[in-house]
Amino acid sequence: MRAVIVNDYGQTPILGEVPTPRPGPHQLLIRLRAAAVNPIDRSLARGDWRIMFPGTFPMVLGIDGAGIVETVGEGTTRFAPGDVVLGQLMIPPIGSTGTYAEYVAVDEDALLTRVPDAMDLDVAAALPTIGMSGLALTTMLAPLNGRTVLIVGARGGVGSMATQFAARAGADVIAVAPDVAAERMRRYGAAGIIDTTAVSLPEAVQRAHPDGIDALIDLVSDADRFASLAKLVRPGGSAVTTRFVAQVGALEAVGVTEENFVLPVSRPLLDRVVEAVVTGHVAPPPITRVPLEEAPAAVTGSVRGATEVKTVITMRTGIGVARMRRAR
Repeated sequence: MRAVIVNDYGQTPILGEVPTPRPGPHQLLIRLRAAAVNPIDRSLARGDWRIMFPGTFPMVLGIDGAGIVETVGEGTTRFAPGDVVLGQLMIPPIGSTGTYAEYVAVDEDALLTRVPDAMDLDVAAALPTIGMSGLALTTMLAPLNGRTVLIVGARGGVGSMATQFAARAGADVIAVAPDVAAERMRRYGAAGIIDTTAVSLPEAVQRAHPDGIDALIDLVSDADRFASLAKLVRPGGSAVTTRFVAQVGALEAVGVTEENFVLPVSRPLLDRVVEAVVTGHVAPPPITRVPLEEAPAAVTGSVRGATEVKTVITMRTGIGVARMRRAR
């Protein structure tokens, strides 16, 4: 089968041929139809996480995907051939269940759930990491009703989801995003938008909220900038970073909690995201679709014309999804 691989840490991803996996007992073989590109894919390929998540080579990249169960191994009961599924497959050794591929074989108890009939598979593939992150970030800061939340990096995939989940929870969301994304942020429910190319972020926040904000969700800043922005939070509030740069306890004396976010992956959390999207409670971010042949460039961020927020790799071969669903 075709797959996007690296043969060692730090190498440039290539489109190569690897053996098609076979499902063992209690496993399923998924014919992938779409896979999402996430920043962590590049980090895993570089070896940044090799101690926590060791890899195997050739390493098939990708952790988020959606597709159709083609066959199942002996004893498998949770899924059947023809089921349409989505999931996050960040399973050690990294590369053994990569989603930038035509097929993947995984245990039936992997982080998978069924795709609702009303959901497009490209959207389904985009959701696991960004959706669970956005929902978990806002859940850890609950209750948010009436509280002011500053989201730095609101334009991106996680930021798009966090902005919506926070706004739907009643928060007064300040979205840090460029002017070109302002209309989308307003649709997401942001009460205020700050374009840092036009104004100083700390000054703009202090002007609008001289007594401080209740919470900071920072998806992009380095350690120094995060520490600076955390000082905008009023006593009793929280500052959370997804970049793992918080100095936990640094602001304890002034009553501010700093936290490094770790995604608490679970099937119930993923199901809540899927339900929120399929019911229209939140909207998926804008998607750029690229074929598998262009996936190596997508991983390195060099896809020409990829102007949307979320890049999804599409595998458009074989039996269509609608036909598979009718056959179930």
